[in-house]
Amino acid sequence: MNICKQTTIAVTIAASALLCACSSSPTTASAYPVSETAYSSYGVIESIQTVQVSNESKGPGAGAIVGGIVGGILGNQVGGGTGNTLATAAGVVGGAVVGNNIEKNNRNQQVREAYQISVRLDNGVYQTVLQDNIADLRVGNRVYVKNNYVYRS
Repeated sequence: MNICKQTTIAVTIAASALLCACSSSPTTASAYPVSETAYSSYGVIESIQTVQVSNESKGPGAGAIVGGIVGGILGNQVGGGTGNTLATAAGVVGGAVVGNNIEKNNRNQQVREAYQISVRLDNGVYQTVLQDNIADLRVGNRVYVKNNYVYRS
C-alpha cells in the first residue's frame, strides 16, 4: 500500500469521525428565546396539553460511523489522483448518510406521554415548555420558568 492510499484512508476515517462529532443535539423548543432574568422568568400558565413524544435519539450513531468508513473504502477503489480523493470523500459522506438512515429505520421507536405547557411571561413573551409531569400545575397558576422547567411561584 503506497503512502497516498494510506493518507486517503486516514483522511476517510478522520472525516467520518468529524461528521459524527459535528452533530448537534436537540433541545426543548420554546416559542421565543427567553433570557433568564427574574422578571422574564415569571408568568401565568395559558394552557397545558398532553402530547406524544418519541424517545428516538436524533444524532448520528454507529450506523453513520460504519457507513462513512465503508463508503470511504469503496470510494477509494475508484479512479486515481484527484478523482480518487473526491470519490473517497463522496463515499465517506454518502456512506455516513446511508448508514445513519439504516440505523434510524432499524431502531425501535418508543413513544411516551408528556405535557406541553404554554406560559405567558410577565414581559408578554410566550414560552412553551415540554416536561414529563405537571404535579399541581393548572391553567391560570402563577409560575416561574427555570432551566426549561415550570414551577409554581
